[in-house]
Amino acid sequence: MKFVIALFSPSHVPSSRRALRFTEAALAAGHEIVRLFLYQDGVHSASGNTVAPQDELDLPAQWRELVNNHGLDAVVCIAAALRRGVLDAGEARRYQRDAVNLPAPWVLSGLGQLHEAAQEADRLICFGGP
Repeated sequence: MKFVIALFSPSHVPSSRRALRFTEAALAAGHEIVRLFLYQDGVHSASGNTVAPQDELDLPAQWRELVNNHGLDAVVCIAAALRRGVLDAGEARRYQRDAVNLPAPWVLSGLGQLHEAAQEADRLICFGGP
């Protein structure tokens, strides 16, 4: 089965951890992840500057590792990211900001990427949200 995973919640809430575990389980069962799409507060899970307390899971690091290990298509909504100060090098230059906190493998793109992936997949699974 082909899945698109959309994450709407920040890394410190349970739905973010559930999204990560679901994605790991789907891959382990042989399913395909067409795209991982971070939207709204979910964009914080891509930030390279997040530091988790020692007694908590570092979900952004775990997401990065999962994406790298499986070569997943990992997209961060550009509008949501800009609003929340999550910038790659190109956007930091464009808006004349000093901080860059969106490392590879994450890619900034528009909401159309979620729509496109949903057309290719069997299921769109959303975690978190308003």
